[in-house]
Amino acid sequence: MALPYLESFAAKAGVTDATFPKRFGVVFLGCGVNEDHWGSEGSGAGMKLSKSLSPLEPLKDKINVIHGLFNKGATGLGIHPPQTGSLLTGAPLQKGSVIHSGISVDQMIANHVGQDTLQSSMVLACEQPITGFHESNFSLAYSSHISWQSPDSPVPNECYPSLAFDMLFENRGSLLNVSILDRVKGRASRLSRKISSADNAKLDEYMTSVREVEKRVDGMRKAKEQADDSAKANSRPAWTMERPANGLPEDLREHAKLMCDLIAIAFQTDKTRVASLIISRDLSAMYYPFLDVKEAHHGASHNNNSDGYEQITRFHVEQYAYLASKLDSMPEGDGTVLDNSCLMFLSNLWIGRTHNNSRLPMVLAGGLGGTLKTGRTLDYLKAGDENRRVCSLYLSLMDRMGLRLDHFGDAEQRLENI
Repeated sequence: MALPYLESFAAKAGVTDATFPKRFGVVFLGCGVNEDHWGSEGSGAGMKLSKSLSPLEPLKDKINVIHGLFNKGATGLGIHPPQTGSLLTGAPLQKGSVIHSGISVDQMIANHVGQDTLQSSMVLACEQPITGFHESNFSLAYSSHISWQSPDSPVPNECYPSLAFDMLFENRGSLLNVSILDRVKGRASRLSRKISSADNAKLDEYMTSVREVEKRVDGMRKAKEQADDSAKANSRPAWTMERPANGLPEDLREHAKLMCDLIAIAFQTDKTRVASLIISRDLSAMYYPFLDVKEAHHGASHNNNSDGYEQITRFHVEQYAYLASKLDSMPEGDGTVLDNSCLMFLSNLWIGRTHNNSRLPMVLAGGLGGTLKTGRTLDYLKAGDENRRVCSLYLSLMDRMGLRLDHFGDAEQRLENI
């Protein structure tokens, strides 16, 4: 069980604000947004956020809303899978049974910084992948994954919170029956006598948050065990069954929040510096009864300028805002974990009803250790296609993560003004 930043040991370890680790995360919404309610104007305290972006109001001095970037290689190829599979790679996709994209920006960063952490990255999802082929003859693997560890292999998504928790805290075997806090209770008690009262308060808050997550995970672990038993009796994998028979939480709100909490703990304790979360994949079959929207996600996106789809969009932004706020509540030196991170929100489409991906909805939260100015609206829509490549943004972000490349995807130049 790793610890958050504690001032009592910072001076001894030579830790300064300049040496805090930088983190990179991605939160993905499939099938686009309601374009009538996605927008921003101005910068600083006077920035105005649209209805769908309103959950970010408390964080607007720590975000950049970016308009007009696009992935040129994903245009003109058909709908859905080819609009998604290269979203973080910028690489040409291959049709047919052999999938081929490129190494995604998150995994490029993970390959660069991952040797310094116990996990090189966390790749999470709230919805199971789909298999087979789309009518465009592109594999549906492109619709199900945004993180690619090699051009021929996406990183498997972890959809089960219990397995993500166990991976984070190295739970296995008989340890699954013992609370992580009980296992470190003695060491935590000894540590508390060596640190300041402020650090003790931080330690207590951290331990309490882990315990709260552990309790929620325990219930989901039991549901997964039941699903595995049922699947075995029916000679089929659990993941092929419908939710919640497959052991995944029936309520997406609970599922998404828990996945965000796990990413927050991992970033806070430097277990990993790279994470991605697909809340709803492309061609999503997710339902939102708590929003009183009757259609499944993909079907609703074909009427994406409706009130119902705006609610779906805003729900996803709320989860992103929850994670960003969680990171911003974690002190780290003179700032917060969010201040040393870049958390990206994006979708693969702009207008779902026409499958328009000529611009990508995107928000960045966090300042990457002071290297990224925040509190801005950045509009590249009229900058010309050569100057609004999303891969140019990725080059700029990788620079700030200590990874400098001559090119990435279809870009050779950095994004201006970022």
